[in-house]
Amino acid sequence: MIDVDNKTVTITGTDVNHIKNVLRMKPGEEFSVSTGEDSKEYRCAIREFLKDSVDCELRFIKEDNVELPSKIYLFQGLAKGDKMETVIQKAVELGVYEIIPVTMDRCVMKLDEKKISSRIARWQAIAEAAAKQSKRAIIPRVCEPMSFKNAVEYAKDIDVKLIPYEMAEGMSHTRDIISGIKQGESVGIIIGPEGGISEGEIELAGKKGFETVTLGKRILRTETAGMTVLSILMYHLERD
Repeated sequence: MIDVDNKTVTITGTDVNHIKNVLRMKPGEEFSVSTGEDSKEYRCAIREFLKDSVDCELRFIKEDNVELPSKIYLFQGLAKGDKMETVIQKAVELGVYEIIPVTMDRCVMKLDEKKISSRIARWQAIAEAAAKQSKRAIIPRVCEPMSFKNAVEYAKDIDVKLIPYEMAEGMSHTRDIISGIKQGESVGIIIGPEGGISEGEIELAGKKGFETVTLGKRILRTETAGMTVLSILMYHLERD
């Protein structure tokens, strides 16, 4: 955890051990941190190591503008094994704003109600580590899993809503939709689980404003589909 107060930056939590025992940094050394809540980069120097924190002097604040110009929400159908962890890690690296796990008709993975809180904590820790590694200015939030019905309702205020589907119109239609997205518009993406998206879900999503798009002539795995859409959006939105 990072707390910035006037000219002081206080670091607590697991980062203390990382700075002190892994990086073996010394008083006087400089490094940059972000709070995970804004787009600012805080450059600071270590003053001293306390029992459970690192006390630092704030040197300057830099607004690096490393975030995408649009907030992207990834509605990911629950995937089994370590696939969800891979999706979360790579989505954060590619600039996603928020990840919403979704229980869908054809999900193979079934969440144990008793283990949901620990699973979310694990996913959030992966998002935090990925955000730090890729020098993100914010730490994307991993929401609690929700039903498909609740997910499309959650997306009601998102500007552009997409759902990759193998029966969607051709690539020219998809290009038109993607090219029409403006910087600053929020984007929601629904990715189906291993078993794909059911016709009922496609119908409900369509009623809630989601447009079907194609990702090409090949069938992509669930852990590949989201990364493909995010990569396309990053290329389209991140222009000088």
